[in-house]
Amino acid sequence: MGFMDSLKKKFKQSDTEEVSTKYKEGMKKTRGSFSGKINDLIARYRKVDEDFFEELEEVLIAADVGVTTVMDLIDELKMEVKRQNIKDTKEVKEVISEKLVDIYYGEEDDEIEGLNLREGELTVILVVGVNGVGKTTSIGKLAYQLKQDGKKVILAAGDTFRAGAIEQLEEWGKRADVDVIKQNAGSDPAAVIFDGIKAAKSRKADVLICDTAGRLQNKVNLMNELAKVKRVIEKEVPGAPHEVLLVLDATTGQNAMSQAKTFSQSTDVSGIVLTKLDGTAKGGIVLAIRHELHIPVKYVGLGEQVDDLQAFDANAFVYGLFADLLEEESE
Repeated sequence: MGFMDSLKKKFKQSDTEEVSTKYKEGMKKTRGSFSGKINDLIARYRKVDEDFFEELEEVLIAADVGVTTVMDLIDELKMEVKRQNIKDTKEVKEVISEKLVDIYYGEEDDEIEGLNLREGELTVILVVGVNGVGKTTSIGKLAYQLKQDGKKVILAAGDTFRAGAIEQLEEWGKRADVDVIKQNAGSDPAAVIFDGIKAAKSRKADVLICDTAGRLQNKVNLMNELAKVKRVIEKEVPGAPHEVLLVLDATTGQNAMSQAKTFSQSTDVSGIVLTKLDGTAKGGIVLAIRHELHIPVKYVGLGEQVDDLQAFDANAFVYGLFADLLEEESE
C-alpha cells in the first residue's frame, strides 16, 4: 500500500474523520493554490527531469515552505526518485506527500506532540507573541478545551499594557467558564502572574495559563519583561513553565518565521500555536517553522469557532493539502 493510500484509509476511519474534515475545510485556501499547481505541473510534464524539479521548487516556495526547507525537500525527492527509478511525474505525487510528512517529523516517531500536562500537580503554560496574532483568543480556546477535558483551569491576565487586553481575556474566561486573575491596566505583569500562581495553588487548579504583553516600547523591553515573568514562575513553581507557547499568525508567512526566531532566542519556546491557517494560501509555513527552527507546531487555528483550535497532526495536515487529489483517485 502506498503512502497516499494509507493516508486515505487512515482518514476514512471514524475516529479521525472529524479531524480530517476540519483540516480539509480549514486548508481550502492553501490546498487551492498548492494542489492546483502541483496537478498542473504533473499534467504539463511527462517525465521527471531538472525542469520539473525547478518548477516544483517554485510552487513550494510560493506556499511559504521556506527556501532552506524546499532545498532539503527537493534533494530528498531527487534521491527517492532515483532510488525508485521513477520516470512518470504522476508517481511523484506520492513521494512528495510522504516527504512532506518526513520533513515535519524528521528523525522522530510520527507522534502528535501534545501539551506537557503534569498529572496531580499544577501545570503552568506561558503564552507569548506579538499583538494582533490571536493570542488572547487562542488562550480562551485552549482554556475551553482543557475545561472540556475535565481540567480545572485559571487564566492570568499578564498583558497589562494593551488597551482592552484584560477585558478581552475576561470575556473568554466567561465563555470557557474559568476564573481570570487580574490587576489594573498598567500593573506589573510579573505581579499579576505571581497572583495567578497563588490563586491556582489555593484553588487546587490543574492548569494556569498566563497571558503576556505582545508589545512594549521596543523589542529589548518586551524580552526583558518576558524574562522577568519567567523568573517569577520558576521561583514559585520549580520546573515551570511547563510549556512556553508562541502564537503566530499563519497569514504573515515569513514574518511569522522571524518572530519565531526572535522569541525563541529569549524565551525557551516549547511549541507553536499557528492561528488563521484557514485564512492563508501559504500554509507551508508549518513545515518551515518545524524544519528550520526545530520547534513543534502544537496547535493550529482552522476557523473562528471555539473548537476550531486543533492539536496539530502532520499526517492530517498533508491530508488537508492533498484531499482533493485523494478523493479524485478514489472516485
